[in-house]
Amino acid sequence: MKSEKSDIPVTAAVRQLRAAKAAFEPHLYKYEERGGTAQAARELGIDEHGIVKTIVLKDHAGKPLVMLMHGDREISTKNLARALGEKSVELCERAEAERHSGYHCGGTSPFGFRRPGVRIFAQRSIFDLPWICINGGQRGFFVKIDPALLRTVLGAVPVDAEQ
Repeated sequence: MKSEKSDIPVTAAVRQLRAAKAAFEPHLYKYEERGGTAQAARELGIDEHGIVKTIVLKDHAGKPLVMLMHGDREISTKNLARALGEKSVELCERAEAERHSGYHCGGTSPFGFRRPGVRIFAQRSIFDLPWICINGGQRGFFVKIDPALLRTVLGAVPVDAEQ
């Protein structure tokens, strides 16, 4: 995996990982607007399946929640709602997602989330991977971590929500 280690940003995500004494490997890459996980995977020289995207949603009552999904997979909001016992879930609008997370879209990390207590869920198969790359809290910045940190640091609950 390619990495530029100079000038690593100190984001809210990095601060939370450091506070938890969690091992992580920082990776900077050239961010491209609307490039998504496919572009990040190309830049980092890794399989897109190992990149985990952070998606901010809300339940039928408007309470925010986060779903973590493989970069090469899509969320089924119906499957997610069923797994959570909710009537429905839907994507937050960009401004709403940014308000909840404290991050700009394209740079959203589940670590260092602005709003405390937001429920975090992760596609069950993510935990089968030896490592993942997830946004480090800034566009063009990922951290390589053990997926177990999603449970131990974030309290992420494994669910099946793939399309």
